[in-house]
Amino acid sequence: MTTAPSTPAGESGRPAQVHIEKLTLTNFRNYPALSLALEPGAVVLTGENGAGKTNLLEAISFLSPGRGLRRATLDEVALIGSEDGFAVHAEIEGPFGTCGIGTGTAGTATEGAETTRRVRINGEPARSADAMLEWLRVIWVTPAMDTLFTGPASDRRRFLDRLVLAIDPAHGRRALDYEKAMRARNRLFADDVRDDAWFDAIETQMAETGVAIAAARAEMVRLLSAMIERLPADTPFPKALIALEGTVDAEMGDRPAVDVEEALRARLREGRHRDRAAGRALEGPHRSELLVRHAPKDMLAESCSTGEQKALLLGLVLAHARLTAELSGTAPILLLDEISAHFDAGRRAALFTILEELNCQSFMTGTEASLFSSLQGRAQFLTVAAGSVRP
Repeated sequence: MTTAPSTPAGESGRPAQVHIEKLTLTNFRNYPALSLALEPGAVVLTGENGAGKTNLLEAISFLSPGRGLRRATLDEVALIGSEDGFAVHAEIEGPFGTCGIGTGTAGTATEGAETTRRVRINGEPARSADAMLEWLRVIWVTPAMDTLFTGPASDRRRFLDRLVLAIDPAHGRRALDYEKAMRARNRLFADDVRDDAWFDAIETQMAETGVAIAAARAEMVRLLSAMIERLPADTPFPKALIALEGTVDAEMGDRPAVDVEEALRARLREGRHRDRAAGRALEGPHRSELLVRHAPKDMLAESCSTGEQKALLLGLVLAHARLTAELSGTAPILLLDEISAHFDAGRRAALFTILEELNCQSFMTGTEASLFSSLQGRAQFLTVAAGSVRP
């Protein structure tokens, strides 16, 4: 496996930029074939609704672990009618030089087998999708996230876990191991298994991985809160106050991790009768809640207006981008889908200035190029129409 060399910060302490020089798609969504040369800095994609702007962002989001910004299945991503899956390939330029990253399902199909995704870095198979995080970090904001603060708690946990993953590549594996153990325990309930030894083994794994997940989330909340506190008081996007709420989360700050593990294991053991009746585990980090408040107003995010929620969300993501750049030494790539919908010209201009300060490559979509007029001469403008892209 090819490993990225360490990447010190650029001149004047600014994070070094990592950017996509060339993006190639094969049978991805509405793109049978696309080869697109890209420039560093801001990239603006405009076009009518349904033209394929978000599909391009989704393709870039597959250069990170997980199911992409839409959380689609692999079969949903492939072009309808294609018989050999999809492929996404990017040539990445950064302080480490040039790197080629390819991912997709092309060439993996076998009759009767589940569709799988593969990753290759510089032509060599990667051990897992987590290996891409050694070369670039991708962060996004989409219209589907507009209900983040008013929707189910699972959406906020998933959002927080994505933030953690950009800093801690091992977090994805922890989450998968915990989910696997939890599903195995639920299956024992469904099959009416009563063997304590089986439950003890699974609950031990749930406690170990669950506390590791809680610890990583708590560290992210601590680091992100400190980054937000360092921002100027007149920041154009409101500061957020963030905290975690849950039994395990409450214990993390007061007790050693090994004691928290034992306490969670004991609660799982004692709660088997209750969990059997419920058909699921009622204790663990999968029940935690991310609490967000609008700091200037001292108001719960869910009580804020739609525009305030959008600004609060973007402020959180931009603070996380700063944190990611500071800890990794390289700026993340930002995907901002329909980002200008709720913002006036002043706040849009402030966003563009922040993106330049971050020294990141950013991709922004919109139906009207006029929304990005202040970026003329400072960004690459592309028009998307029916699966094609042109300047």
